[in-house]
Amino acid sequence: MLKRILIATLILLFSLPAFTGAITMFKEPPFEFYKVSKGDSFWFIAQRYGLDYKKLMELNPNVEPRNMHVGEIIRLKATASSPSTFENQVATLVNQERAKHGLKPLQHRADVKNVAQKKAEDLINSNYFSHTSPNYGSPFQMLKTFGINYQAAGENIAKGQKTPQEVMNAWMNSPGHRANILKPEYDTIGVGFYHGAWVQMFIKAR
Repeated sequence: MLKRILIATLILLFSLPAFTGAITMFKEPPFEFYKVSKGDSFWFIAQRYGLDYKKLMELNPNVEPRNMHVGEIIRLKATASSPSTFENQVATLVNQERAKHGLKPLQHRADVKNVAQKKAEDLINSNYFSHTSPNYGSPFQMLKTFGINYQAAGENIAKGQKTPQEVMNAWMNSPGHRANILKPEYDTIGVGFYHGAWVQMFIKAR
């Protein structure tokens, strides 16, 4: 399974699990979230983790059963937070990290969030992993296209992490990503999440 994160200078983090040759079955889920792999279905996932597939579908009402995306994150337990809240969770974690360093919190602004969401969707739908989109250009061009004015801007992207805390750990352990998160000049953030793709867009508003 491949994990990748990228910033202005190309940084790739790889994590390849050992091949076991057999699929492990569970009586109950050992964790709250599952990342969809090629060929997965709600029925198979339910069988693997000792769940009722109808209840599993109820836990994930926004996932299309006949079009599950590789890398998509689904809930295995009712106690798991909904992926629809992941963007706000990431913004909260960013501000917690900034507070530890005596920095002002970032505003999670709706219009910047919309751009980050569009970028996350573009990463999946156009099947690429780069700061430069084949459809929108650079993050700076994309922000301007969507009418966002700024004095300075930056972007963090990631793929493969299952939770907000996991992706934040990856970013904070990468010097370039960490620098964006802790840059004193920034005052605004927008976070996007789509089928396993994560995007943070930072700006210093005009």
